Amino acid sequence: MTGTTPRRAAMPGDPTDTGHVYLCIDLKSFYASVECADLGLDPFKTNLVVADTSRGPGTICLALSPAIKACGLSGRPRLFQIPKNIRYRAIRPHMHRYMEVSAQIYSIYLRFIAKEDIHVYSIDECFIDATPYLALYQTDGAGLARMLMDTVYAETRICATAGVGTNLFLAKVALDILAKHEPSHIGVLDGPTFRQKIWHHRPITDIWQVGPGIARRLARLGAYDLAGVVAIDEATLRREFGVNAVHLAEHARGIENCTIGQIQAYEPQQHSISVGQVLTHPYTADEALTVVREMVDEGVLDLIGKGLACGHVSLWVGYHMDVTDWELACVRRGPHAAASHKLAAHTSSREALMREVERLFAEVVDTRRKVKRLSIGLGALISQSLAEPTLFVDVQAEETERRLVATTLAVKQRFGKNAIIRGRSFRKEATGRDRNAQVGGHHA
Repeated sequence: MTGTTPRRAAMPGDPTDTGHVYLCIDLKSFYASVECADLGLDPFKTNLVVADTSRGPGTICLALSPAIKACGLSGRPRLFQIPKNIRYRAIRPHMHRYMEVSAQIYSIYLRFIAKEDIHVYSIDECFIDATPYLALYQTDGAGLARMLMDTVYAETRICATAGVGTNLFLAKVALDILAKHEPSHIGVLDGPTFRQKIWHHRPITDIWQVGPGIARRLARLGAYDLAGVVAIDEATLRREFGVNAVHLAEHARGIENCTIGQIQAYEPQQHSISVGQVLTHPYTADEALTVVREMVDEGVLDLIGKGLACGHVSLWVGYHMDVTDWELACVRRGPHAAASHKLAAHTSSREALMREVERLFAEVVDTRRKVKRLSIGLGALISQSLAEPTLFVDVQAEETERRLVATTLAVKQRFGKNAIIRGRSFRKEATGRDRNAQVGGHHA
């Protein structure tokens, strides 16, 4: 075990101490580990990647087994980026299976921890407020993490890693940076150890919520690690990052006062529904418009199903790029096109929303270029009961349309998403039927 964490892990008065002990538990190479467990393979000895090879060499690997990572691979490479000298086994994603195992592991946590003290961060990662359980189980944070990790492994053969910290941020950083180097797979941080081990850690992009864009902006200010961020005066940091400067400055000092209870109680001020996809190959503008129309249908089903009306629509189109595209890439519109529009009145009408999205598409999409990525957004959402019609709206027609969509949704929920589909989804370029059989953009 990597040291011990006292039941109150930092000295009183330390700004990193919330009076709590938190765990951040991650299921190591989750998708790849599930596939290895199902096949009776050891993920630490088997070179395995989770990727749909039918999508071509450019497809992204969703997961790499620890064994193939040890060969020098990291992140989520594309298949063609795996060196030719590395022999590996490729498995198509099985998203339903991953969801089943994730739910099974969550049920294991619930044997030991109340759901109010667990925040599910992703399918393979969660935060736990361990504070109330340390005395109950007569252990410290690392000991509780070990107990949960051992139980998960015994029942699923999935190996986990964990971070332990006096706040949520420190627990996450302990997981991301320290745990992978510990024989126990458990990293521990409090205020003093954070300043000792993390302040001068590089690259700074290893720090949670510091992406390449933020790193570049910090580099312009002479900061390449968190110690450098601490050295920037507050006024300069605020000029560069605005309201996010406070958040960045606090994290640079290891401070995070947010609790799991606050996360669970949070209600966003603005709500939106988005539908997006990466196309399997470059589409012409006309072909892409077929897919956009299918996406509007999908968004409207979501709106009606949730009893919402939309007051704002947006469209984003990413163009296909290859070595012959550089001249076109330099034109005014650049590598993508985007547009949005505030509606005169909130609506969930398929006809009205389809008309608006088609208009945006016609206005901004360069028909000379091939399309590879698409996204639409339906924003400024309110309850349908609060939507006020204008004089130009046929209220009866919209109500009839909503009832038809609601009936369609009910049939889909009972018999499957492909039980009722529009004729356009039988076109060669359409993607709706295939996407309806997927989970998270991948075949279940």
